Amino acid sequence: MGGVGSMELRMCGSAEISQETEERAVGVLNDNEILELFNSRDENAVRAVSEKFGGLCGSIARNILQNSEDAEECLNDTWLKAWESIPPAKPKILSAYLAKIAKNISLNRWKSERREKRGGGAVDLVFEELEELEAFAGGDVAETAERRELLEEINRFLSRLTADKRRIFVRRYWYCDGISELAASFGMTENNVSATLSRTRAELKKYLKKRGYDNG
Repeated sequence: MGGVGSMELRMCGSAEISQETEERAVGVLNDNEILELFNSRDENAVRAVSEKFGGLCGSIARNILQNSEDAEECLNDTWLKAWESIPPAKPKILSAYLAKIAKNISLNRWKSERREKRGGGAVDLVFEELEELEAFAGGDVAETAERRELLEEINRFLSRLTADKRRIFVRRYWYCDGISELAASFGMTENNVSATLSRTRAELKKYLKKRGYDNG
């Protein structure tokens, strides 16, 4: 199921992540000031990202791992990875960069634990929902030469959705938010959220089919 995870990891645009970050986290320093701390090797950079993006990255880790202690460890690893990678990395959108690190670390931990104890957790459900799209698009999209074009098509599709439908989709498949959490956030019933996601996946399949992605 590695391909599904990789597909899901990249399938939403940075603008959506930035918008969600503005709602989820408030920091004292702006992104350019924080990056300057990293570039000057000022250890206050770690405190700054923790304060500004701890809510965002913590939410991602908790949604994936369903364990506060494990999520906290992944957060610490996220800040360390950021410290080690900036510079030379020059993130255009710091929130998206850190969210991606947090998600990769959390998913790797989840996969490791899942190998030891298999079960139907929240992340399994998210991947199951996306598995049909991966198979439809042509197998392990993360390993194909066409993955960039495919993911660009997915982002174009998302840009055509209404704001609420796009945000529900992004929060489900980027943040791994639960159905109940989405229902509460958008003032919908859980059945309506599930139906919205199902319709959006069906619309995405139809959209991709018109553009030549059809493995079935």
